[in-house]
Amino acid sequence: MNGVHDMGGMQGLGAIEPEAEGQVFHHPWEGRVHAMSLASPTRANIDSGRHQRELIPGPEYLRMSYYEKWFRSLSERLLQQGLVTPEEFASGQPAPGSAKATPRLAPEAVESTLGRQGSYVRETTARPQFASGDQVRARNINPNGHTRLPRYARGRRGVIERLHGAHVFPDSNAHGKGEDPRPLYTVRFTARELWGEAADARDSVSLDLWEPYLERA
Repeated sequence: MNGVHDMGGMQGLGAIEPEAEGQVFHHPWEGRVHAMSLASPTRANIDSGRHQRELIPGPEYLRMSYYEKWFRSLSERLLQQGLVTPEEFASGQPAPGSAKATPRLAPEAVESTLGRQGSYVRETTARPQFASGDQVRARNINPNGHTRLPRYARGRRGVIERLHGAHVFPDSNAHGKGEDPRPLYTVRFTARELWGEAADARDSVSLDLWEPYLERA
């Protein structure tokens, strides 16, 4: 969807201020939000969580810190899925007589779970439409739902650099329509194709894009 979260290529938002290496959390509560998000039953669909953050109104999104957005998304999805009631959320206590749920992530499984690399690679019988070296154009789409195709690349021409096999398609998965695996490619765009003649002719940007985002140029 088009929103303030899609900041690539936008100007006037201030300077980017790099932070020191190794500074993961600024405050202890951020670590707790990160842990709650990983342990939550809502974690089963990362694309849905991303879309929930995209729904935060623009002025609030710009004001919030990174983990404030995570907490907002987690809270809203817990309520939407009926995992907590509004009263439980407000009080921080389970409702009297409510059943005790089985934790998705038990304490003894935390280390092994976080140390195990996940994958969104999937098997599919569909043949890729493109190959390395093909000239393609990113489609000019403006969906109401979640997409991983950045606005600054839409309608721009690029070259396929690599095929990564089939991966979970976020535009479908974010909305509960299934994983719908699609071929994923690395596509190289020249900086001038993206930003115009003022860009350095030596620069380029490579994006990982799903096949439905692309058409033959």
